[in-house]
Amino acid sequence: MAITDFDISDALDTYLQRYPDEAEQLSEPLRLLKQGRDFASRRSFPMHVTVGALLVRDDAEILLIDHLAYGITLQPGGHLEPTDTTLIEAAVRELTEETGIDPRQVSAVSPTPVYVEYGKVPARPQKDEPEHYHLDIGYAFTTIRGDVGRIQESEVTGAGWYPLEVAERLVGHRIRRAVTAPA
Repeated sequence: MAITDFDISDALDTYLQRYPDEAEQLSEPLRLLKQGRDFASRRSFPMHVTVGALLVRDDAEILLIDHLAYGITLQPGGHLEPTDTTLIEAAVRELTEETGIDPRQVSAVSPTPVYVEYGKVPARPQKDEPEHYHLDIGYAFTTIRGDVGRIQESEVTGAGWYPLEVAERLVGHRIRRAVTAPA
């Protein structure tokens, strides 16, 4: 069964139980979710949900991608698909699609998201998308032998392992939670 607004609200509620100090900055997506608009759909505006994957290797390196459309380095992730049944599985799908990592080499740190970010996305007329917001729900994963495979060249120009301090400087504070999140 496809991801529902209830599933998204449930993940957000669980996240806010762990990180209650972020409730105010997530008040707008919480308000929108109460309206029930199929926020799993990329065609839902003014907001829809995306997922992210923070993959840690040996507690010291984080896998990041060079995002083609945005021209920046960030964690693997992206839009939900109608075939996705859970947010965490969607994050693994995006991780493996974009980086070629073997999903059998990846283990979830926790079923609770380690970050949730609400941010504005510029209009993309070529995709018939107005300016809108992404509610990005991210999960932490670990790997021992996570080798980058064939990247998804339609969305990614590169993928590589970064020391924690460098990754945090490039992507932000959410990186630290990949290695400090409780199980």
